[in-house]
Amino acid sequence: MAEIAEPKPERETAPTHYTGKKEVYVRDMFAGIADRYDLLNSVLSFNQHKAWRRLAVRLAKPTQGAHCLDVCTGTGDFAIDLASAVGAKGRVVGSDFCEPMIRNGLHKTATAVATITMMVADCEQLPYPSNTFEVVTVGFGIRNVAHIQQAVSEMARVAQPGGRVVILEFNRPLQRWYKPFIDFYLFQVLPRIGGLLSRKEAYTYLPESMRHFVSREKLSETMQNAGLTDIQVHDLNFGTVCIHIGTKLPRAKETV
Repeated sequence: MAEIAEPKPERETAPTHYTGKKEVYVRDMFAGIADRYDLLNSVLSFNQHKAWRRLAVRLAKPTQGAHCLDVCTGTGDFAIDLASAVGAKGRVVGSDFCEPMIRNGLHKTATAVATITMMVADCEQLPYPSNTFEVVTVGFGIRNVAHIQQAVSEMARVAQPGGRVVILEFNRPLQRWYKPFIDFYLFQVLPRIGGLLSRKEAYTYLPESMRHFVSREKLSETMQNAGLTDIQVHDLNFGTVCIHIGTKLPRAKETV
């Protein structure tokens, strides 16, 4: 059965004025579309988002009975896929700093194969002990955080030695010929569809956040800076979607 933890108090101070504004903006924006978030994901991705997450889970290779964490979990879709992979003896935590998104996911996560705990938590300050989870994931959320390096470093911190950190995210297409088609969909079609079904503002933000997000190479570097190794990048949809996987270095063996 899914659980929900009470939200923690707001930070007393934000690192910068910009960061504080972005956190509030993103939280309020997702709170405003929480009721229609799942429908919009399916419509706007042509239902491909489900296959992308399932592939990310297969590449992460969580073992039966493992403990996993999904940050920026939204309504818990990634957490549910992780639960199916780890089985009834496993345990999954889904965390997000937007409480309405968490609450809208409770009915879905309650019927998952493994126990899923849904928590309100900030991915830049994860309230979990170090070296806890075999797999730590984030799906389409890392570009929304104020400090990407801080968030990725936190994901690496709570991963077990030898565990995997998985980032599923949009990126710019690799093929130059494909970019005009993607830009037309992102900047012309997507906001109009989003406006009909929900708040247009949120689906104007989406393409802008993709436009300004770091490159796949920079994200790989960010993962390396967080102490992850063996970085793998899997491009999907002509590179418009990327799966980055990094491994936390195992503890060095003690010598006698």
